[in-house]
Amino acid sequence: MIRSTRAAKAFGALALATVLSFTLTACGSGSDSKAASGEKDDPIKIGVVGAAANDQWSVFETQAEKAGIYVDIIDLGTYPLPNPALTEGELDLNQFQHLQYLAEYNVSSGQDLTPIGSTAIYPLSLYSNKYDSLDAIPQGAEIVVPNDPSNLARALLVLRDAGLVELKDGGSATSTELDVLDTSRVKVTPIDATQTVLNLDSVDGAVVNNDFVKDSGLKPADALAADSADSEGALPYINIWVSRAEDKDNKTFAKLVEISQSPEVEAALQEASLNTAVLVHKTPAELQTILTPIQTALKK
Repeated sequence: MIRSTRAAKAFGALALATVLSFTLTACGSGSDSKAASGEKDDPIKIGVVGAAANDQWSVFETQAEKAGIYVDIIDLGTYPLPNPALTEGELDLNQFQHLQYLAEYNVSSGQDLTPIGSTAIYPLSLYSNKYDSLDAIPQGAEIVVPNDPSNLARALLVLRDAGLVELKDGGSATSTELDVLDTSRVKVTPIDATQTVLNLDSVDGAVVNNDFVKDSGLKPADALAADSADSEGALPYINIWVSRAEDKDNKTFAKLVEISQSPEVEAALQEASLNTAVLVHKTPAELQTILTPIQTALKK
């Protein structure tokens, strides 16, 4: 039986309440909020998901302070929260998502959050505590996948390429569980991304976001399948720094992106990813060139 996502939802609500409380006391409320200065008494608030304890962020904070910039890393715990928090001025930046995820958010919400820097592409992988090979997974097995649209589609493509599902029209970056054909070997259950790894003991397999691999004790070498992070088709999955559109040329934010791409921070990032990350250094203009056609396609 799949574990309930009630705890995750409760945590998400608590995290949002914490951010809202922080906002009221520290930076005002709503979209009228201005970007923080980065001074000690006005740190730049950066939203992340499931990664605040990684050494990457402590190294980043240290490097930023050496440059005279103070930051506050706020772990919101679940993917749906950082973009609305950024939109409403509760955060100054976030760094948790890839371009495809941002495109889904912008189109569905009518917003224009903007990529200002890149970090890496991480593979999305299938794990199982019951089977040690793809061939061993039986007909009718249950595989849980992330339920947010962009990662759901990506997970389905991983399962397609592994020979576990067949998808309507071959599958695409917008496929959903409704596109899984009856001829598929396994059945697919979408759940919150934070819960996939927690259900490994109760299902036959789980597609797990890289954010949760290390802390769960999983090893990339044990993955039964993964997509290729260094392929041309992986460009929509470049992880990015994101700001509000009016802050896209903020020089302090640009300096933070530069710091995040320093050898010291990227070494910590690689350690946190168990050396699975493919580092990416693209300009904001290059990222926008990738983002725009994704958003155009989603609007059709």
